[in-house]
Amino acid sequence: MRGVPGWFSRLLDIGLWLVVCAPPVSGVFGLDGRDAVVAAAGVPLLGGAVACGRRWPLAALAVPVALSLMTDPEMLTPAYWAALAVFGYLAGSRTVAVRPALWFFGAVAAVGLVLCTAVSSDLWGWPTMLLTLLAAVVLPWLLGRYRRQYTDLMSGGWRLAERMEHEQQAVADRTRIRERARIAGDMHDSLGHDLTLIAVQAGVLEVDPTLDARQQAAVGELREAAGAATERLREIIGVLRADDEAPPRAPSDAGPDTVVERARASGVEVMLERSGATENLPPMVALAVQRVLQESLTNAAKHAAGAKVRVRITRDGDTLRLTVANGPAPAGRLAGVASGGSGLVGLDERVRLAGGTLRADPTDDGGFEVSAELPAAGAAPRAVEPPRPTVSARELEQARRQIRRRLTQAVLAPIAVLAGILLLMIPLSMISSVFSVLDREVYDGLTTGQRREEVESRLPDFTRDGPPDGAPATPRGQDCTYYSTRFLSADGYRLCFADGRLVSKSVVGNP
Repeated sequence: MRGVPGWFSRLLDIGLWLVVCAPPVSGVFGLDGRDAVVAAAGVPLLGGAVACGRRWPLAALAVPVALSLMTDPEMLTPAYWAALAVFGYLAGSRTVAVRPALWFFGAVAAVGLVLCTAVSSDLWGWPTMLLTLLAAVVLPWLLGRYRRQYTDLMSGGWRLAERMEHEQQAVADRTRIRERARIAGDMHDSLGHDLTLIAVQAGVLEVDPTLDARQQAAVGELREAAGAATERLREIIGVLRADDEAPPRAPSDAGPDTVVERARASGVEVMLERSGATENLPPMVALAVQRVLQESLTNAAKHAAGAKVRVRITRDGDTLRLTVANGPAPAGRLAGVASGGSGLVGLDERVRLAGGTLRADPTDDGGFEVSAELPAAGAAPRAVEPPRPTVSARELEQARRQIRRRLTQAVLAPIAVLAGILLLMIPLSMISSVFSVLDREVYDGLTTGQRREEVESRLPDFTRDGPPDGAPATPRGQDCTYYSTRFLSADGYRLCFADGRLVSKSVVGNP
């Protein structure tokens, strides 16, 4: 027993020993011969079973089972019923695996079959033994097993509740960190765009012939510093980005016109064309348009400084199309800031989150074109996946299924055993009818007054399954046995003994 002090556990064992020993001790005075010896030997054996019951519960259960079988092969011994029930319950509550117990019950059933056929020569005693085993041992074992499962479920439920509480706290912490990472990502997109434009403007000034060498060198240092700052910002923010980062709930206030005007102010030649109702877009679509336009203009300034950029935003029904195309970079222009290589990947994710598609390909004239197709009506984002069940939820569902399965087994197992015993009685009836037939000549050769040992030496190995219908009651002080006259006959022979001798013989039933 878990959580019980050692001295208290020993007191419980002593009390258990006294309880299971009380019936055989009280009945030993009315017994004689072998039964009295078995009852006397059962007291220390039951004490040993109590002592080893915590470590080897099935071995402890074997002790009262063996004592009961030694007293009566059919286990109809009330002196050990309490011990069978108690040790059966303890075995069920102390064992984890089911298979050893099933092997144990199967072995007991096999031993009972051997004893009923070899010792008592009564095949019909075996079904009785199986029913006794089921009622006195298996049912208490199932009850103990259910108790163990219930206790394990309760303790597992408290552990699961504690784990879920920790998981909720961890989810809250991850949500806060993810929100900070999202803010940092948006800062990178906006600030990186501005730094790129600063670098582009510095590059234009660096080749301005109106500046002297010292001023051009200072502007060159400014361009390099802006590029280095952009690179460091990309590295730092890249560490903070999460793979499962959710989209922001609302875009910033920088619309397409604002982004284009900033690019023009930095020296990028941009032409904006609109067609259809491109205003008042859903928040996610507006944010995707802003990010695609901002990143595309930044890439054009980086890789094709001085090239003309054409931006087209058109709406056709519920579809919004955005195209940003730039020509090849003019010869002799300085390169912009180095690319981090993840801009288009981020754009594709943002467009996908908004429910659209993105395509980026070089053009035939050596330029580059980025086009996005978005649902103008604000379709549900395709990136939102159904939430996966947590580990705690999966464990809870698994525990529920396991408990339902075990409860079903606990109910169906006794029913299946009873059905098996009933089916077993059909072949037993036929076997008993075959081996309990008494030859007519042998019956006629029996005379009253013969010694019982002499009579039984000439009788079949097995007796009939009870008296035939219509047989008279057994006379007082006599012991009567019944044998079949032929295979599956309704009548039978009755032999009655008293004081070790045959006192009467008759044909009973429907001769």
